[in-house]
Amino acid sequence: RNATAPKRTRREMTTENILQTAGQGPGRFRLPDPPERDPDEVTASDHLSLNGNASMLAAHLGNRETTLVTAERWIVASPNYNRARARRPDLLVAFDVSPADYKASNGYIISEQGKPPDFVLEIASPSTAQLDTGDKRDDYAALGIREYWRFDETGEDHGARLAGDILVGGVYRPIPIEELEPGILQGYSAALILMLRWDHGELVWWDPVVGAPILTYEDQRARADQAEARADQAEARARELEREMQRLRGEPPP
Repeated sequence: RNATAPKRTRREMTTENILQTAGQGPGRFRLPDPPERDPDEVTASDHLSLNGNASMLAAHLGNRETTLVTAERWIVASPNYNRARARRPDLLVAFDVSPADYKASNGYIISEQGKPPDFVLEIASPSTAQLDTGDKRDDYAALGIREYWRFDETGEDHGARLAGDILVGGVYRPIPIEELEPGILQGYSAALILMLRWDHGELVWWDPVVGAPILTYEDQRARADQAEARADQAEARARELEREMQRLRGEPPP
């Protein structure tokens, strides 16, 4: 090794190894685009995208430069992956990783990121239910993913409305799920430091620290409106004070 050569970072060396393994030369290995979802898989969109659940979680977890909250792309161990064992969860969360590398590679390559994702979630649909509770569970464990959660709006596809597993010694162990009251189930995600709730068929992220759900779009909009109203009130008070000072100085009003 040339002693004068610049020292490379772990990520640079890891990426170099990936490119050599993939036979891509100086270019970047990119995973293929996943195929279109089956029509019955709209449940994932209903519970994560259309209601803003995924975006709200990303905002709650913060630090988007190193925290990845995403979906619809493959997770593989390395570029030399087995297509039959590649998985694309409905939601993926990974901390201390590179979202830029994820985007450039068109998916999550564990050997590139240096660690498996911390959390994955599958939303039940008739076409994927058997995979969600069978092969996917085995594959996510083999990939080293810390937590694997399943949400079923009706409980008819997965056989349970809410279920979670945590990796212990390379094997998934069930996370306790409790019934708070009729129509509300919850389990604790140590990866997210949040409760996942099945609340009358809706997926809810519950913050046990504050004892409330994480902020929704409506909450954020209401807070923004309140802040704007307070700013307007403060500006009005400042104008009134200035007019009073002008009156005391005997100056004509503007």
